[in-house]
Amino acid sequence: MAKTAVIALGGNALTREGESGTCDEMLANAAAMAAAVNEVIEAGWRVVVVHGNGPQVGNLALQQEATTMVPAQPLALLGAMTQGQLGSLIARAIDLLRGPGTAAALVTHVTVDPADPAFSSPSKPIGPFFGHAEAQRLAASRGWVVQPDSGRGYRRVVASPEPTGVIEINALRALVSAGHLVIAAGGGGIPVAAAGVRGIVEAVIDKDRAAGLIARLLGAQALLLVTAVDRVMLDYGTPMQSELGTITAVEAARYLDDGQFPVGSMGPKIESALRFLAEGGELAVVTSPGLLAATLAGGGQRSGTRIERSPSQAGPGR
Repeated sequence: MAKTAVIALGGNALTREGESGTCDEMLANAAAMAAAVNEVIEAGWRVVVVHGNGPQVGNLALQQEATTMVPAQPLALLGAMTQGQLGSLIARAIDLLRGPGTAAALVTHVTVDPADPAFSSPSKPIGPFFGHAEAQRLAASRGWVVQPDSGRGYRRVVASPEPTGVIEINALRALVSAGHLVIAAGGGGIPVAAAGVRGIVEAVIDKDRAAGLIARLLGAQALLLVTAVDRVMLDYGTPMQSELGTITAVEAARYLDDGQFPVGSMGPKIESALRFLAEGGELAVVTSPGLLAATLAGGGQRSGTRIERSPSQAGPGR
């Protein structure tokens, strides 16, 4: 039986730094991502793709600020829009390589706990930058929380709670079992309340955490976290900087505890990888798109960072 890999792609893989997010740009980027994913499929794996949506939701938020002719929509529905948008682009790119009907994009709702501590301390920036006066006006009129960001102005910040469940998990499982590549939980999923009436929630779920949850629920063997660098670094930005090749979960946990992986950078990826491995996963990978298949296969020096559950299989950490 084929093994299952869940692949988490960043939204910036589809709208890259310096790009404006035109349709042609996203189509070209989707084709490049599809080629990397196809190598994993060719190696005999069933695949689920989870993608980010930061740049795309930011563009939609800008469009909403630019006109009063149509009513503004809540953040959760902007996420739903980008699930359809990016799901379509990725599915068509995969189908061009493997034939029509190979890929299926599934609009996905992910449950969160309204009592999650993240709701009391919003920290995830979304949407455009504003000047101080405009940010304060929007905060007062819309009930937003705004914070300075990167010295470029003020942005709205929202909660980023832990995902607790996937509403469509049975449909997702059926599609994977039928042999489809499934694109699911785009942008981390549309957040809904876990109990009672499942109303949408103004929050952003980290896409790596959503991918880890889906991998655990499916009983997947591998979690592949795609990033802009080939390997995870220790002592990043210092003269002591070094790359990690194959390491164990125990080693990764120790580096995380030592503060090697910041919350706004590698932290969520390593946390997601460790939880996946602790709950039965075999392998977590953190690498760039072009090295996905090689790293999954254990491809030596030209591969990314592998985090293995079993210490007996792991080689040198650096």
